[in-house]
Amino acid sequence: MPEIRHSVCALDCPDCCSLLVTVDNGRGTKLRGDPSHPVTRGFLCGKVAQYLEREYHPGRLLYPQRRTGAKGEGRFERISWNEALDTIASRLGDIAARFGPEAILPYSYYGTMGLLNAAGMDRRFFHRLGASRLDRTICASAGMAGHTEALGLRYNTEPEQFRHSRLILAWGANILGTNVHLWPFIMEARRQGARLYTIDPRRNRTGAAADKHFFINPGSDTALALAMMHVIVGEGLHDAEYVARYTEGFDALRERVRAWTPGRAAELTGIPADQIAALAREYATTRPAVIRLNLGVQRSDRGAMAVRAIALLPALTGSWKEIGGGFQLSTSQAFQLNRAGLERADLQQKALGREARLVNMTSLGAALRSLDAPPVNALVVYNSNPAAIAPHQNAVLAGLRRQDLFTVVLEQFPNDTADYADILLPATTFLEHTDLYCAYGHHYLQLARPALPPPGQAKSNVEIFRLLAGRMGFDDPCFTESEDDMIRTLLDSPHPFLRGITLERLDREHSVRLNLPDPFLPFAAGGFGTATGKCQFHAETLDYTPPVESRHGDQALRRKYPFELVSAKNDDSMNSTFGHRDAVDRQTAVLHLDAADAAALGIRTSDAVRVYNDRGSAILEARVDGAVRPGVVSSPSVRWGKRAPGRRNVNALTSDRLTDAGGGATFYSCLVQVERIGD
Repeated sequence: MPEIRHSVCALDCPDCCSLLVTVDNGRGTKLRGDPSHPVTRGFLCGKVAQYLEREYHPGRLLYPQRRTGAKGEGRFERISWNEALDTIASRLGDIAARFGPEAILPYSYYGTMGLLNAAGMDRRFFHRLGASRLDRTICASAGMAGHTEALGLRYNTEPEQFRHSRLILAWGANILGTNVHLWPFIMEARRQGARLYTIDPRRNRTGAAADKHFFINPGSDTALALAMMHVIVGEGLHDAEYVARYTEGFDALRERVRAWTPGRAAELTGIPADQIAALAREYATTRPAVIRLNLGVQRSDRGAMAVRAIALLPALTGSWKEIGGGFQLSTSQAFQLNRAGLERADLQQKALGREARLVNMTSLGAALRSLDAPPVNALVVYNSNPAAIAPHQNAVLAGLRRQDLFTVVLEQFPNDTADYADILLPATTFLEHTDLYCAYGHHYLQLARPALPPPGQAKSNVEIFRLLAGRMGFDDPCFTESEDDMIRTLLDSPHPFLRGITLERLDREHSVRLNLPDPFLPFAAGGFGTATGKCQFHAETLDYTPPVESRHGDQALRRKYPFELVSAKNDDSMNSTFGHRDAVDRQTAVLHLDAADAAALGIRTSDAVRVYNDRGSAILEARVDGAVRPGVVSSPSVRWGKRAPGRRNVNALTSDRLTDAGGGATFYSCLVQVERIGD
């Protein structure tokens, strides 16, 4: 008889869906959203609805392998787990002895959002080894820095409240593509008369469905926020009582934004001045109004500043007081779990007597080619595909080709990075192991047990690093802990949000809401994470400078490369996770152009085009479809380079320049030239 088993989607998405898996004779036959979960509500995105195809795909890696061809060729032979583990332990031990353990670099991100398999036994292993620490900046660090500076605490409006909103600003947020479980709440609000506006350099699916779309020049979001403040303050539309009671620095803010007229911002943003003024007035006078900001805004030179400026708007209007008001970027900080106990950074003291050096993952190409004292001589990659997703791709690939670099890759599929491995290990999917999940788009903590058996000899990250610790002779008790032990450690937190949540309760209920007030209005009466509990405007540091690679940046560079490239997330991908799918490959092989720009270049839809700059080039297929404004081109990311002409995707074009705070990646500050190729 078929059996229904619970699981949780582990992909890097704010929705963190609760799943129901139909299992018949040990094989998954159906996957659907859990209708009892308050946010999942019984449906799945198009990506995950097809996940059983990935689970049983003939391309799954099933056994440990050793490279037999040149790096990047993808030629391997099968070996046993014992041989793989012994080889890895021996090589890492030799490198640590010769160069010091900091010559070993882990490289991972959130290929799984499960806490145990993303940041559990692996962290313990590398801390005990004394390896270099990885600064995991590539996705959200600039936004988190800006959010923290604005509010002190990264608490957010919960998604269920959006149904009560009367104006929703989706700012750099393609909700239908990357946060689809927020959409029903927005539709409920719209049925009651709410308006949805989108602010984005691209008109994506959400923009096409919105009441109004504002095309904004890439990287100019701070200018728009400052001009909105100019109108709100100048016309007395701010909430004077809220500002007086719960903020500090308003007088200085008034002076700072005086010069940021809608006309000045119009020149920078490309949004007409009258539209900026009207938007500011409507936002300030519509109650409740909420901003759904997403992380694309912070992938620019001044990305942290952009997030900070936008996050200050609800404090100015007092919309934090209202159900359905406020701001949402990431709810993750509400999950006050005992991560220190899970990760055990204290083990570095045993290995080194100090904290290990920190290497920024956004600068991987530079780290592999030029870091010294010691150089990186071993790279262990898991939960990520840096050959495809890291910026300045040619520099990264040059580093991965180094003959003296020992590379280990834990993967489910033979993707771009797997082709460079010396030892390639098969990893489980989230349907095949135990893990604990927090979300960054809602407030429900979830537990998943294995719903399906692993194929072949695939092992979880937890088990692989547990076995490696044993091979390395690490006898600390934490390396023999079970998954349940690790989950209990995470739940051992004094924070009131975790009160009453136990492993036993999670096993019974699968999904448990954090111990929050209902409704959760985190800043209705102040309570900001500052020394005074008030929102600090810090107007003296609030300003805007255009990105270097933009229409208002380095003009010599723009004359050479006149188009601003935005490589935003593809609706049916998850970074490079589904790059094996033919449909995804086709979706990520295109370049969207404005009709006037395309005509000037002699380009029509379906033409092959070369996109290039000083860092590299990529071959794509043109789409002339109104998705972007003049001077902007866009390519959905991110394709497996191995499937592309020249084996390069758009990250051959992006730079490893860092953001203003947080050390993040500036993927969306990128100037390029475009030319038609072929007959």
